[in-house]
Amino acid sequence: MNINKDETKHLKIIFDIDDSENPDIEILWATPVGKNYEIDSIPFYVRSVACGDMVSAVPDEEGALRFSGLVSASGHSTIRLWFAKEEDVLKTRNELRVMGCPSELDLPRLVAVDVPPSVPYGEVRSYLDGKENAGVFEYEEACLGQEE
Repeated sequence: MNINKDETKHLKIIFDIDDSENPDIEILWATPVGKNYEIDSIPFYVRSVACGDMVSAVPDEEGALRFSGLVSASGHSTIRLWFAKEEDVLKTRNELRVMGCPSELDLPRLVAVDVPPSVPYGEVRSYLDGKENAGVFEYEEACLGQEE
C-alpha cells in the first residue's frame, strides 16, 4: 500500500455507501490496471471491497470515477475497530503492524485495518477477540478475503 499517493499514477474512485438512513460516499485511491482499477487504500465505510481488490468504475456526469463493480478479490480482509478510549489506538495499531496488518485512522477512535492474504486471519481474529473481550474496542469484519 502506497501512503503517499502519486497523483499521476493514482486516481480517486467514489463509492456510494449503502445506508438508507444516511446516504453517503467514500473515496478510495486506486491505480489503473488496464481498463480496471486496483484499490490502494483501506476502506473505512465501504463493505465488500478491500485493499488490492480489482474494481471497475465509470465516469459520472461530472467526470469523476464511480465504482461499478468488483472484478476480482485480492484475498485481503478489511476490519474496522471502534475504540473505547483514544489512548489505546496507537498501541493497538503498532501491535497490528507487527503482525503484518497496516491500518489507517479516520476519527480519533475509528481505525480501518488491512489483513493481507499472507497473514493468517485466524491469528488476527484471536487477537481481535481478546481485545474486544477486554473492552479495548469493538470490531467489525467489513470484508473477509480469507477464511480462518
